Amino acid sequence: MANKLKVDFHTHTADDPQDYIAFSSLELIDKACSLGFDALAITNHDAVTFSPELERYAGERGILLLPGAELTLSHKHVVLINPEPASLPEIRELEDLARIKNESNLIIAPHPFYPGFKCLWSKLEEHISLFDAVEYSFFYSRWINRNKRAVDVAREHRKPLVGCSDCHNIWQVGFTYTLVEAEKNIPSIIAAIKGGKAEVVTSPLSLGMMMRVAVNFGLGDRLKIHLRV
Repeated sequence: MANKLKVDFHTHTADDPQDYIAFSSLELIDKACSLGFDALAITNHDAVTFSPELERYAGERGILLLPGAELTLSHKHVVLINPEPASLPEIRELEDLARIKNESNLIIAPHPFYPGFKCLWSKLEEHISLFDAVEYSFFYSRWINRNKRAVDVAREHRKPLVGCSDCHNIWQVGFTYTLVEAEKNIPSIIAAIKGGKAEVVTSPLSLGMMMRVAVNFGLGDRLKIHLRV
């Protein structure tokens, strides 16, 4: 019988080419280890942060590292788990996902109904057949929750929900994650998500925490721009 694995499918680290992140990939792996995670995907923007050394570092700490990236397609964000690196330069539009979608990868709609031009909004339902799962984002409180529509769309179209931290601050890890009924390997985890064998585990943030995320995110964007200059 398969175990229930604690997994985060959407995270960012200092290797992200677009956002300023204060912690390294090694620090994220250490944090995930301390919280009892079994598997983790580092999904930096338009970049795959994965190497034999990083995979080995994670494995030594009991964590299965999943290759992944948060791609920008048709100016919208899409999380792709276990991509074929050779195929990434060919993907520019949401419609291109149809060419690369297969049983070996996992296509997730991240934070689809949150404010922001890069969130999917109506594009999610327009292209719902291209997605394997819909994200339940950590960024909500008891009074403000942009995940509600995502839950409705997932139910209507019979898509599984996956809980993710989308961490830009390392303290975000662990508030929202996914329990996946699978063996501890990439094909089993992907097949389990596609088969709906997933459970979102989540705790709402306080309003103070939400403000902290919003402020840090804004400052991080400006700092990244400054560092580029």
